[in-house]
Amino acid sequence: MDIRADIEALNAILSPKSVAVIGASTTPGKVGHDIFANILKGGFTGILYPVNPGARAVLSVRAYPRIQEVPDPVDLAIVILPPQPALQAVQDAVARGVKGVVIVSAGFREVGPEGRAIEDRIVALCREAGVRVIGPNCLGVINPTPAVRLNASFSARMPKAGNISFISQSGALCTAVLDFAADRNFGFSKFISTGNKADVDELDLLLYLHQDPDTEVILLYLEELRRGPEFIRAVREITSGDFRPKPVLAIKSGRTAAGARAAASHTGSLSGTEGVYNAIFQQSGIIRVESIDELFDFATAFAYKNESELGKLRRKVPTGNRVAIVTNAGGPGIVATDMTMFSGLELAQFKEETVETLASHLPSTANLKNPVDVIGDATIDRYENALGAVIRDENVDGALVILTPQSMTNVLGTAEAIARIARRSFKPILCCFMGVIDVSAGVKYLQDRGIPVYKFPENAAKAFGALYRYSRWLNRQFLAEYKLSFDRERAAKIIADCLARGKTRLGELDGLGILEAYGFPVLPTKLSRSAEEAAAVAAEIGFPVVMKIVSEQILHKSDAGGVIVGVQTAQEARQAFETILARGRAYREDAVIEGVLVQKMASAGTEVILGLSRYPVFGPLLMFGLGGIFVEVFQDVTFRLAPIGRNEARRMVRQIRGYKLLEGFRGRPRGDIEAVEKLLVSLSHLAIDHPEIAELDINPLLVHPEGRGATAADCRMILKSQNAAA
Repeated sequence: MDIRADIEALNAILSPKSVAVIGASTTPGKVGHDIFANILKGGFTGILYPVNPGARAVLSVRAYPRIQEVPDPVDLAIVILPPQPALQAVQDAVARGVKGVVIVSAGFREVGPEGRAIEDRIVALCREAGVRVIGPNCLGVINPTPAVRLNASFSARMPKAGNISFISQSGALCTAVLDFAADRNFGFSKFISTGNKADVDELDLLLYLHQDPDTEVILLYLEELRRGPEFIRAVREITSGDFRPKPVLAIKSGRTAAGARAAASHTGSLSGTEGVYNAIFQQSGIIRVESIDELFDFATAFAYKNESELGKLRRKVPTGNRVAIVTNAGGPGIVATDMTMFSGLELAQFKEETVETLASHLPSTANLKNPVDVIGDATIDRYENALGAVIRDENVDGALVILTPQSMTNVLGTAEAIARIARRSFKPILCCFMGVIDVSAGVKYLQDRGIPVYKFPENAAKAFGALYRYSRWLNRQFLAEYKLSFDRERAAKIIADCLARGKTRLGELDGLGILEAYGFPVLPTKLSRSAEEAAAVAAEIGFPVVMKIVSEQILHKSDAGGVIVGVQTAQEARQAFETILARGRAYREDAVIEGVLVQKMASAGTEVILGLSRYPVFGPLLMFGLGGIFVEVFQDVTFRLAPIGRNEARRMVRQIRGYKLLEGFRGRPRGDIEAVEKLLVSLSHLAIDHPEIAELDINPLLVHPEGRGATAADCRMILKSQNAAA
């Protein structure tokens, strides 16, 4: 089904002209009664038909025994019946020509195979007819916009109309969010509970809401996704494409990664599903939030718009991270300053003329530097003049205004002054009116005009930080992609040979060959099976060398004491061989030790780790971070789903906290960062080209000074046959 047909089908669900409630009940307290009552009470602008074979009327509206007997066309059928009757009801609805179905009732895939079979039959039936289905096991759908006013849910609360849409997998959470939104005077354009996602899922709805003229911000509550790379590609276009980019804010449940504990590689143990979802959000431009409270805080800021010269509303997004703070109390100003720094922002440095302007309007006791303290007895004029001066400063990208209610504070008048300045400026101005009762008039005035206002300065600062992150996403640069070539046939042959021998755990001997085929610089490496052979190989390679145990049962060699570095002579090589074997046997008696690897010592470099771990649905997850023995200590890593190109690799490298080490820190030379970025892109190609690689660590990759490249010093891989991987 193409996007236009999809939009038309979803429009029949979210903006229907007629609705049939199949399973409408005459008994208050039953879902079939309450949903029907909610549609009536909500003031639905279309035509409503109750369907109930045992009732003449529901809430004084004539009822029909079957949907076939409804005399007029029906856009949307809402089904509130157990699974087996629901299947028959959907068959009847499709035959009647409905364009969309919402199944509220439970008892389908979530209860077992029998329920899932019925759910699958319903979806197959509807797809054949071109009918979209939301649910089952969902709260329903709500469209509060004046042209529709549909509350097809079992929540009695109809939210006010707004420009924010909310998609939730959890119906129970929906009712709490609606209550929370009412307390914060928060409006919605669309409110959708997806339930089991038998047919319509988050991506379908995101694509629909991207086209929806009434939606400016999309909120998302996720438990799990069933689409990976396709989701990233589509949502990236929504959040930053050429056609009306819209911010998407998401809260994801289930942040634990218990499943990762069984992974053999560092990448597998560090990622878990959290790494997958972080990668999805970062690559698609979704802004992740940590709580429902934060979700609303950020949404309020993103919904903030101003009229442009052409009379169109334009979202207020800062072009930089330089913030001015205007406050009438020192303490909250300090809190805001601290949180500003934690949110990726910085205090703006005012131009001299701005300071002069502030000095001309403020008392001598006021602080003219940032944060600007207009003193507790600040009048309306003092706030207006101070805010007006700083927001006009070219060094300021936006402002936070803090007000604490003093006995002489005119809260409403100050709110009016802020609104006057906000109308004239395209820079975002976020407010913090601290308190509840004493500031309520000013808060309402600002809310009614769409100006973000918060109870605490840290909330305002975090919201501004989110705006800035989105601005960086919108304005990110796109470097030309690398032109790389690989020896795919060589890598495929090594993998096939290993699988043919039943070898699924690969160390350097095979692994480095695969990496070399994909452009990774590797060190001269040979296997020795005796102390004498080790000495001869070391002499051939050239001292100094590193010696490492080779055993499929000992993947983490350092843990077993199976690595000795800096071997300088043939005698040292013989001794190192015997020592490594003894340590390996002591570490694990049943280990089959193939021998000891002798490898040329690499020149010095910063140790980083590159890796991949493959996930069902989502595919290969790439990892980059600080490496060596500290990878699991500091866990300074970041993730992306393959495929990635140069630009995503660049963002990966710059995202870790340890990036300063690569830039050059305290006299250390700058590392060859571009070499690392190229190798990340190469790793992405390797992951896509060879699905047999289930897990891979390159640890450490030694990053040499700028211009000298990087060296893969150690690696381990875990293979699965393609049949097993599938």
